Amino acid sequence: MNTSLKLFGGVIVLGICAILFTSSDSKGDGKVVEDESIMSFSDAYRIAMPPIPEAVDFCGEAVPLHNWDIRQRLEREVLSNTYWQSNTVLLLKRSGAYFPMIEKILEEEGVPSDFKYLAVAESGLTQAVSPAGARGMWQFMKTTATSYGLTVTGEVDNRYHIEKATRAACTYLKKAKKELGSWTSAAAAYNRGLAGMKRDFAKQKVTSYHDLLLNTETSRYVFRILAFKLIMSNPVEYGFQLESDDYYKPVEVEIVEVDTTVPNLAVYAKEHNTNYKTIKLLNPWLRENRLTVKTGTTYQLKLPK
Repeated sequence: MNTSLKLFGGVIVLGICAILFTSSDSKGDGKVVEDESIMSFSDAYRIAMPPIPEAVDFCGEAVPLHNWDIRQRLEREVLSNTYWQSNTVLLLKRSGAYFPMIEKILEEEGVPSDFKYLAVAESGLTQAVSPAGARGMWQFMKTTATSYGLTVTGEVDNRYHIEKATRAACTYLKKAKKELGSWTSAAAAYNRGLAGMKRDFAKQKVTSYHDLLLNTETSRYVFRILAFKLIMSNPVEYGFQLESDDYYKPVEVEIVEVDTTVPNLAVYAKEHNTNYKTIKLLNPWLRENRLTVKTGTTYQLKLPK
């Protein structure tokens, strides 16, 4: 069997026949003759350094790649995500469903488009739950979420409301940019915290994120975002060859205004020609099987179109 698999634009070539360094052929006289035509393992399995552009920026702010520390930190994240192929393919596929909405809101809010990659770094574009209790695509803790206008109750948790959480993240980032002076530092503050970044700048007497000595997580954070930007904005360059149909598409929905309490969402779903699972998938901010609506309050539910 001489089957080979070419993966990710020739970066990795794996041949089943080439797992062996040589092939042997018995002549029947007890001697083994090596077949030198079989490829060596190093010929069959090649790993190359992914490309790093000569100039890289985040939100128009130049990354000082001439600094050996900065370059190595970026290379680490590019390598990690280029060669974690299954995960990166999933991120690319999910981007088709969520980037259009996120990009639209970022533009409306006056936040650079590069911040869509922050959502990738935070949650992998899923409704994630962290060990510390951060939730949703933008990974808000409860206290921070409520301080930025997101409702968090037993029935409604807007950390899972993609549009509302995206706008809350924009509000946070604009505040951080105003107080720290750059979008790069604002991105770091999303991980480190605004107060933490201010303390670090004051203690170390610098003004740039790239000049700070930080904890491991925050030290890697912006470079993870940059790696996702490099790979996801030009996937073919990094060996990911997806067709347009491979990307997930935004689900077509219609919006229904709800101004009275829904005592049972499963019954409500059936009345609207859908099912409980679909309503929960389209409206992940609904956390229970009911929706209590106070007088004067209106909710918007997404239903399949």
